[in-house]
Amino acid sequence: MRSACTTNTRTSDGTVDDAAASSTIRLMQPIYDWFRDFYDRTGINLVFIYDNFDRARMIKGFWLTIELSIVTIVLSVVIGVVGAWIQGSRLKIVRLLVDGFISVFRNTPPLVQIYFFYFGLGYMLPRVMDADSGAMAPMVSNLQWAILSLSLFAGAFNIEIFRSGIEAVPKSTIEAAESLGYSRHQIYWQVVLPLAVRNVLPALGNNLVNLVKSTNLAYAIAVPELMYVSKQIWSDASNVREMMFFLLIVYVGLVALLVFGLNRLERALRIPGYGQLGGH
Repeated sequence: MRSACTTNTRTSDGTVDDAAASSTIRLMQPIYDWFRDFYDRTGINLVFIYDNFDRARMIKGFWLTIELSIVTIVLSVVIGVVGAWIQGSRLKIVRLLVDGFISVFRNTPPLVQIYFFYFGLGYMLPRVMDADSGAMAPMVSNLQWAILSLSLFAGAFNIEIFRSGIEAVPKSTIEAAESLGYSRHQIYWQVVLPLAVRNVLPALGNNLVNLVKSTNLAYAIAVPELMYVSKQIWSDASNVREMMFFLLIVYVGLVALLVFGLNRLERALRIPGYGQLGGH
């Protein structure tokens, strides 16, 4: 039998403010009751709205999906920027290492990569004492493996995306920076990269959209993100249809927000005439 769960609010001193949580629930109770009655009348079971326990874990899963998306986006972009810079190294062995990294992560499915890290490398690492439970636990959690795997997967594509943007920067611009006494490091970070970012934003945006959609693969190693929590709910409530519609709407909304932000960024960074026919 499912037990009710009340969402607790923590005060500044770390104590749980049950009164605030209870007040919120009382305020929203008419809405919860309406959805429960809606289920009784229509058979459409949106249990994650009117049930306290399911609502709490759905909210937690939603925010974990947001966290997973933001962290992997940032890390993959950093990998792309740094990797593209290293590709310009004068050392052949360094360039070959980057090319090998790209080949491995670009040519294998992301789910296989997640399984490799979690079941392959994860079981090779020693177990450590968990500070809270006192039991032995993996050194790297399933969430951390998911973040690492997805970041490397998207980062491999981002390296190639940034490399193409760098190659699109006119050589005359680089030569002008060299004539002003800029070092190779300064030319990349202060001249080439800002222009390359403007060149690659559409392609980078597509890759980041795919990354956000791929975060649901963390479900495969029991990371309690949106897909995993939804599976738990529809297993308990037998409302697969409703959960599938809900997941579709949520992911459309998340991707729409990301695309909107990228379009705004692209307009903000646009240089009049640059990259256009007849421009430089």
